[in-house]
Amino acid sequence: MVQMNCEKAAIDRNLRSMRASIAAGRAGGADIVCFPEMNITGYIDPFNQPHAVLSLDHQAVGEVVRMSALYSVCVIAGFVEYNPGGKPYINQFVAHNGRLLGCYRKKTIKDEEVYWFAPGDRQPIFSVAGLTFGLSVCADIDDPDIFREYARKGAAIVFESAAPGLYGEQETRNWASGYNWWRSNCIAKLGAYAAEQSIYIGVATQAGRTMDEDFPGGGYLFDPRGECVKESGDWGEGILYAEISV
Repeated sequence: MVQMNCEKAAIDRNLRSMRASIAAGRAGGADIVCFPEMNITGYIDPFNQPHAVLSLDHQAVGEVVRMSALYSVCVIAGFVEYNPGGKPYINQFVAHNGRLLGCYRKKTIKDEEVYWFAPGDRQPIFSVAGLTFGLSVCADIDDPDIFREYARKGAAIVFESAAPGLYGEQETRNWASGYNWWRSNCIAKLGAYAAEQSIYIGVATQAGRTMDEDFPGGGYLFDPRGECVKESGDWGEGILYAEISV
């Protein structure tokens, strides 16, 4: 799970950062490299930055697919997706060995996001190297039915990719309190879902300061007993390596 600083609308910059993390992850023995919510586009306002709203066939998505082939790895990544029928989606997709396997569109759209984004309505599962998994995105943490449905479909793990913006002024940011808030939220909710459904849940979170917003970072792995068995330990950028048994 990658804790990544994802500047808004800086697609080329974010792709370079992704490539470095994928290379490092593969060198560290990772079979799956999971990035945070909207890591390619950054957490943009799609109306103020429409040039950063992408389609699934955009060259930036294609570049990630090519990275998955170059490093022989599975990559989970996210972006703001153009929707010809209305407001854009928050898309998290899966690429493996040069193939785009599919995507999940964030279901839980609430608070200010209702003005910017449309909810998805499907929960696909993916199988890579014998591991069956599902995807969830940020505010999906508040919907236990999403995790229950993945367990029903046979997922061994759900990857939660997140970008929870921190409140308050950037100049007086208390990073510790923001990090601890998100960490506590993950432990209380995702730990409970993991235990209830007897699944693993992994978390990758946007980290650090962007042009107008800050993110708490934090990588976590919850086991089927609901225990947090691995965590990043701080709010900085980095990679959390974890191994699961299924």
